[in-house]
Amino acid sequence: MLKPRQAVLNMPSYHPPLAGRQGMRLDFNENTDACSPRVLQRLQRLSADDLVKYPEREPLEAVIAEFLNVTPGEVLLTNGVDEAIHLLCQAYLDPEDEAVIVVPAYSMYAVYVAATGAELVRVRAGKDFSFPLRDVKNSISRRTRLIAIANPNNPTGRVARCEELVEIARSAPDALLLVDEAYFEFYGKTMLDYRNEARNVLVARTFSKAYGMAGLRLGVLIGDEDQIRGLRRVASPYNVNAVALACLPDALEDHAYIQEYVHEVREGRARLEQALNSAGVQYWPSEANFVLLRAGQSKADAANFVEQMRQRGILVRDRSADEGCEGCVRVTLGRRQVMDRLLLALTSVLENFPQGVSPR
Repeated sequence: MLKPRQAVLNMPSYHPPLAGRQGMRLDFNENTDACSPRVLQRLQRLSADDLVKYPEREPLEAVIAEFLNVTPGEVLLTNGVDEAIHLLCQAYLDPEDEAVIVVPAYSMYAVYVAATGAELVRVRAGKDFSFPLRDVKNSISRRTRLIAIANPNNPTGRVARCEELVEIARSAPDALLLVDEAYFEFYGKTMLDYRNEARNVLVARTFSKAYGMAGLRLGVLIGDEDQIRGLRRVASPYNVNAVALACLPDALEDHAYIQEYVHEVREGRARLEQALNSAGVQYWPSEANFVLLRAGQSKADAANFVEQMRQRGILVRDRSADEGCEGCVRVTLGRRQVMDRLLLALTSVLENFPQGVSPR
């Protein structure tokens, strides 16, 4: 009987709980409001002629290159950051190679590495999910070909200093360092400012979070022209759809919308952290548009917390399956009215939570 490669049969599966998402969606780190009104207006102006043609990616890569103050040759648009990770694994990993990640981490790193047959090296985060610089450096071997680090990290919201990431890149000259900046807008610091210090660094960005365009699946890789040129050989020339490409300039031009949304999310982050402090609930300070908190000591506690919030019309994400996160729940942040409703529900749950929530 014909079967896929053994590496594919062995790879972990990832099934996000997308079905039945009834309620205020604070479970997937999406924009809780909307995309820019300019993007909606552009969508309404799309014609049949825009859709019958194959999409042309390169002109929009020049647009985003100007926005990021890099050259077009340093940019590759992708079908979300997920495709970017997939392309990197396909381009750089053979079965005898190793890839290094810091756990807990975004699940798709492990999925795409496993598909290549390469060995995945998991480095545990430090105390309070701090970035384990020394352990990452010690994990690098002659077989290391890829190091993937989300900054800020998902699901913890913790960060590595850019100087630490440069140090890692220099410690592994024969490996590619992917710095996944999906939550950059909420953090404000980027490895793009350091890209000339190490040619083996690629930065990934997305339009799924702050820009509110998760449904359009649009991401971008930025890095050394030689590395990008190699990735173009792996990528389909039509990997980004015409609708996403048409909306990109309008999304980039509406600075005011992004700034306002990010400001309110950061404000909401401070409000939630203050509320958790007052309630004595353990959480980890975040630089992203979400906060990870401890709902108890077990998976059952986390599941109960998620259910209690769902009954109050709020969807949050159980992260107990992530390494070091047993009993933890991740809560997405949003605009002021979203945070008002979230905090009201949270107060009710904490008052009535049968097991109690783990104290600080």
